[in-house]
Amino acid sequence: MNPLRCSVLPSGRRTPGGCDILRGVSVATADLYAELRPLLFSIAYRMLGTVTEAEDALQEAFLRYHRALRDGTVVDNPKAYLTTTVTRLSLDVLSSARRRRESYVGEWLPEPVLDDSLPANLGPARSAELAESLSMAFLVLLESLNPIERAVFLLRDVFGYEFAEVADFVDRTEDNCRQILVRARAKVDERRPRYESSPQRRAELAERFFAASNRGDLAALKQLLAADVEWHADGGGKAPAVARTLVGVDRVLRLFVGLLGQADQFGVRLEPTLLNGQPAALTRTADGKIASVFVLQIADDRIVAVHAVVNPDKLRHLGDVADVRAMVGQVRGTRSHTVSG
Repeated sequence: MNPLRCSVLPSGRRTPGGCDILRGVSVATADLYAELRPLLFSIAYRMLGTVTEAEDALQEAFLRYHRALRDGTVVDNPKAYLTTTVTRLSLDVLSSARRRRESYVGEWLPEPVLDDSLPANLGPARSAELAESLSMAFLVLLESLNPIERAVFLLRDVFGYEFAEVADFVDRTEDNCRQILVRARAKVDERRPRYESSPQRRAELAERFFAASNRGDLAALKQLLAADVEWHADGGGKAPAVARTLVGVDRVLRLFVGLLGQADQFGVRLEPTLLNGQPAALTRTADGKIASVFVLQIADDRIVAVHAVVNPDKLRHLGDVADVRAMVGQVRGTRSHTVSG
């Protein structure tokens, strides 16, 4: 069995098998995994936008490190070795993933993550950078960068590596990395999302939003939405979802009214939480399965965007997933039977 294959996911769940993730490796390697996993996962997830692919990159990097030591290779700087390996694996995956996303059904959104396991002992400025770079809106923005731009921007501006280190990680010259960063910064600054600066204020507004949702209080909901609020949904062709972004408070509110009605019909409940560092909710069916997630983007004391992920493939790392398509089909079939009968 691959000694690194069964990992603990950010949500705290284990990948299938429940095996010891470091079976057969040295205590030193196990300690190194515990020490560097938060940083390496943070890099891979921001590079790829998916928990599953980030986990795969992380596991493959440690497997290669384990093999190198086993074969007698001297690794003077394990952190640099592993960061380089994770970065280059992520670049390879991202290059092919971009082609897949061009044919993706509907809007593509990142896989939501409950806990990014950020590196400890960061200063306030670096913590703020990392929190911003984790949000759904920011990860979607990063899709406008090509893979090498994304890597250089994240490694330099988000994780604070020196240019010499970044150049080694991506196998480019320092001058080339500086040029790449200028282009990447221009693209990011042009579309950088708006954020509410106070986490406490975000939490208060989200609490009001979900409370109003549970009450079905449309007037209160409308007051919390920005005039130009956007609704983004990702069903991936595997669950019902709006195919294109909706913009405007009235359009979004009409959609939300319909969803609230379906929630009552299906016995779905909202479970407030934090996803990607932002106020969010898991929607759970009566038997506790996850039907979807909603992540709120808040700025200027209003909800400026909602990111809804319904694609079951992007929710499995969070828990057992409901078959939303079957649920909707069952209700429609019941209606048809009633009318025809």
